Amino acid sequence: MARVSKLALIMAALQARERAVAPYSKFKVGAALLTESGEIVTGANVESASYGLTCCAERVALFKALTEGRNHFTAVAVVARMAGAPMPCGACRQLLAEYAPQAKVWTADSRSPHRIREFSVAKLLPGAFLKVPGNRG
Repeated sequence: MARVSKLALIMAALQARERAVAPYSKFKVGAALLTESGEIVTGANVESASYGLTCCAERVALFKALTEGRNHFTAVAVVARMAGAPMPCGACRQLLAEYAPQAKVWTADSRSPHRIREFSVAKLLPGAFLKVPGNRG
């Protein structure tokens, strides 16, 4: 397994942030997802005039990774211009709990990427909804 530092993943998220499509809020977010094999998959938020259709950077990165056949994740970095660093929303926390439950979550303000906050997915969403009763796939 290739070793990728926290800062390297934060910097990948910072670079992804530049590709955000945020014409309404101007709030640009970048995310970088680290696979078990050391690959980095990035995403950025994409907004819609119909706000409910907006997609967060974390979900863009996760959906991209999953649809490209990657499914073992060790960390996700999230970067935005926000004092104290951005935090994943509830929907992103739920999807991380389902598809990246062991991943570390690293967040940073884009203006100070060396100040990294660290969380576990379980800490961000204790008691996550993980299985649908009776669902056999």
